[in-house]
Amino acid sequence: MDQEYERRLLRQINHQNVPEDHLTKSGYATCSPVTVKSGDRFIPTRAGSNWSINFHYANENCWSPNQNQRSKDASADTGKDAVAYAALLRNELLGAGIETVPDPHTEDRRQAILTQDTHSLFRVTRLCDLSVDGDSVTSVCWNERGSLVAVGTHKGFVQIWDAAGGRKLTSMEGHSARVGALAWNGDQLSSGSRDRVILQRDVRTAPPAERRLQGHRQEVCGLKWSPDHQHLASGGNDNKLLVWNSSSLLPVQQYSEHLAAVKAIAWSPHQHGLLASGGGTADRCLRFWNTLTGQALQSTDTGSQVCNLAWSKHANELVSTHGYSQNQILVWKYPSLTQVAKLTGHSYRVLYLAVSPDGEAIVTGAGDETLRFWNVFSKTRCTKESKSVLNLFTRIR
Repeated sequence: MDQEYERRLLRQINHQNVPEDHLTKSGYATCSPVTVKSGDRFIPTRAGSNWSINFHYANENCWSPNQNQRSKDASADTGKDAVAYAALLRNELLGAGIETVPDPHTEDRRQAILTQDTHSLFRVTRLCDLSVDGDSVTSVCWNERGSLVAVGTHKGFVQIWDAAGGRKLTSMEGHSARVGALAWNGDQLSSGSRDRVILQRDVRTAPPAERRLQGHRQEVCGLKWSPDHQHLASGGNDNKLLVWNSSSLLPVQQYSEHLAAVKAIAWSPHQHGLLASGGGTADRCLRFWNTLTGQALQSTDTGSQVCNLAWSKHANELVSTHGYSQNQILVWKYPSLTQVAKLTGHSYRVLYLAVSPDGEAIVTGAGDETLRFWNVFSKTRCTKESKSVLNLFTRIR
């Protein structure tokens, strides 16, 4: 064998067998090109052809600090662009109303903090326990200021509680059967019972002054005061919807079109004198009444027992909760009576409904022993031009 060729071959083999740490200690730069020939022209070595390793190796370790920083900045800009694009799509397609673009690097951290804080948003406080007296709660109702809560009981008592202080202020007698409906009108509280009587009392006086309203032939299961505090609507198991004023002991209007019990009642906050009501399983209808003229307006068959009604504060819409047979929650647009949304999740009839103070969310309770929170109404969008960078109609400068 040619001696020169033999020396070159041995030098190549010895170079390939030298450990990496020895090469580093010997002064070889990690990314400097190899000057030693790696094989003869007929037998090339492919040790440097592992592109998936070498390309990544060169990018991360061979660049200067300035190049690495520029690469990180470019990746951050790409992430921000993706977040901005996603927010823009949500605004245009879903009406999300996003005004600012979150930083993708801090969003995960912020989300973790929100997840921890979510547990503190829902705090359950036990206000009272009537079981020690052999009684049970059959209805509850907050006053308009949110400081007092009225509690109706199975034995016919009506209790007034200071919610913040957690103490009972008074307990009123007068009913001989369970109290299933309560409605505040300022400092006056109306209560409807299975004894077919509506009692109206001023809680500021002791003992409270009392008015007895008798017009239903069966249990009073629904009560609502009008927004102007002048009229009280009551529904009963006798399929009747009655309207009372603040001075008479007899109903001023009576509506008999429902074919089942009338539990769901709601006054419109947008149109004076407009009253909505819903019937039970044998009726299933939503009906609307002009109490200024006493005329029936519209009606629609919902397909299920109507348990509750509530109007939106911000739009001419209302939400209804239902029982047998679909147990759903429906959002309606008025006066077209088109369904805006259908919410499902409860497995038994949705007997209870409450609207949040800001008018945007509702909470429902059902026979499945669950409370469910829904965002169904949104405040009217601001008419002034948005200054958000996500607004497609802002000026481009």
